Amino acid sequence: MATLAAPPSAVAENRFGLGARPDSAPPSDGADWLKAQLKSFVPNPPALSQGGDTPTIIRMLAEYRKARQQAKRAGDEAALAAAKQENPVGPAYRLQAAARLSTAVTTDTPFAERLVHFWANHFAVSIDKEVTRGLAGCMEFEAIRPNMAKHFVEMWLAVMEHPAMLLYLDQAQSIGPDSAVARLAAMRGGRTLGLNENLAREAMELHSLGVRTGYTQADVTELARALTGWTVSGFARGPAAKLFQGVPDGKFYFVEAMHQPGARTVLGKKYRDEGSKQALSILVDLAQRPETANHIATKLARHFIADDPPPSAVKRLARVFQETQGHLPSLHAALVDLPEAWETPMAKFKSPWDWSVSALRAVGAPGADVKAVGAVAELGQPIWRPGSPAGWDDTSPAWAAPDAVLRRVEIAMRLGQLAPQTLDARAYAPRLLGAVSASTARVIATAPSPAQGIALLLASPEFQRR
Repeated sequence: MATLAAPPSAVAENRFGLGARPDSAPPSDGADWLKAQLKSFVPNPPALSQGGDTPTIIRMLAEYRKARQQAKRAGDEAALAAAKQENPVGPAYRLQAAARLSTAVTTDTPFAERLVHFWANHFAVSIDKEVTRGLAGCMEFEAIRPNMAKHFVEMWLAVMEHPAMLLYLDQAQSIGPDSAVARLAAMRGGRTLGLNENLAREAMELHSLGVRTGYTQADVTELARALTGWTVSGFARGPAAKLFQGVPDGKFYFVEAMHQPGARTVLGKKYRDEGSKQALSILVDLAQRPETANHIATKLARHFIADDPPPSAVKRLARVFQETQGHLPSLHAALVDLPEAWETPMAKFKSPWDWSVSALRAVGAPGADVKAVGAVAELGQPIWRPGSPAGWDDTSPAWAAPDAVLRRVEIAMRLGQLAPQTLDARAYAPRLLGAVSASTARVIATAPSPAQGIALLLASPEFQRR
């Protein structure tokens, strides 16, 4: 297995893309095929309209919470139990997840689609919180996909202003200790409203600079102060609703009365108080720093080349990031131009998401449904549900445990039944994998049926890697 060398077409389809399909021919020129996808990518195919947009989801969630609170205040246990069971956001999430999976399975721009998944994981939010359950998909569809042809800072700002991120990291209720709202709360009822640093911390540690890059806790706190007032409309009730009067539900909104007044100093630079523009200026500067370029380059090289990315590849990607001010199409094209990215054998162990998508593509599936979404979760990587804001791990040890591989074998047996009966695993294996070991070829040849032959192919050691 260690000596297998796949042809460039297989590298293009499996490492850069999402795996081959039986109804498509291998690319004649892998690099050109990949770069063409950056131009032909369709940000929002019709399938992604399922599940509702952000304003719709927030209105649904606000009404659900209102009904639950009314039942609780009234002491109506039956109504409260019914309200808990009728959460409308769960079905919306499942529709969105199925649409995402279906799009990945059927897309003819799999490299661009993989890049969407990469950036969505870089700016991770999780459905673990009730308030983000229907919004995680919305953020990918509304903030990630439409900005794939723009600059990093444009995508990042769209993410930072998206309700999913603001709610997931508790920014929506972060209030400046000296703001008008905090002073009024203290005066009326003695309540102390304060700062939440979650978004500021992750903005530096995960989104831009990376860990141990010279920023301090004081820098995090200053950014958190600058971000106060960045919130979401649609949830305020009682007197607080006046702050959002005339603002449509489900929108990013800057509430001046929640903002911590005063100038801020971050990484040695002073930013005057300009309301929402204060935090905006800080984020724009963070996006242009060399530490950010190196952090993004390292993650891209790790995802597409190896768990321990080659320093030469990281250096070249970081240089392109800086020279183009984070122009994403240029950065993605530079990734294709890296010699290291075309080396074989395949070095990356597929995550459950990667394996599921490539397996469904391999059997020619016409799409995916909520059952397929459940299968991905069964393998250990439920869609939009990473364990932390750091996103899913992108290295082999996280996914290569024996019990995890065994679950893939079980699901491969089910997927084999979906393949066309005319699909011969023995002939298909070189097309699908590019290179097949003698042992895998022997195992496939012993399959008693076409379906089992395909199942064995999906469970093979070669198919686990990209």
